[in-house]
Amino acid sequence: MSEAEAVPGSEVAQIPEAPQARRFWSARRIPAGVTALVVLGAAGLLLYDVAAVRAGRPGMGWRRTLADELAHRPLDDVWVVTGAAVACALGLWLILLALTPGLRAVLPMRRDTTPTALRAGLDRHAAELALRDRAMEISGVRSARVTVSRRRARVRAEVSFRDTDVVRAELDVALADGIGQLCLARPPALSLSLRRMTGG
Repeated sequence: MSEAEAVPGSEVAQIPEAPQARRFWSARRIPAGVTALVVLGAAGLLLYDVAAVRAGRPGMGWRRTLADELAHRPLDDVWVVTGAAVACALGLWLILLALTPGLRAVLPMRRDTTPTALRAGLDRHAAELALRDRAMEISGVRSARVTVSRRRARVRAEVSFRDTDVVRAELDVALADGIGQLCLARPPALSLSLRRMTGG
């Protein structure tokens, strides 16, 4: 069983940001399709019932029952409160989907030339693999785990030999260069943590 000696992590200064590029927006076809189908079905059913009443036929039983329940149930009734809470939650969820970009797994890339219709993005997992390969190229690094978010790239490496400070300095340079070569519009700040592995 090996023992791990934690080495304090280091925070590397953030790379200056490239010209601003907007995040990719998700089409969100499934929520939009489900919402459209529900609204279409409810509107069609209500329109049919209104047309039937206008034609002299009795209204559907569910509408008469619903109107009677709403007329007689107090506002603090548990079913009324529950229904209102569910409706509010669904409405807030739809508003959140409409106002947020989504596609968190796609990192927008830098646009150095004049703005065009062409936009590029890099998959978050691909960025993690590229930085992991950079870390594994450093002599003395036994293993590395990389997590990339929109604002930070966290690298945790295990050192099996060589001086830790030397390995850290080489990792700082290699990973900073690797982040720059990803050509991201908002390069993440690098957070590096080393752990020395010793036999036990």
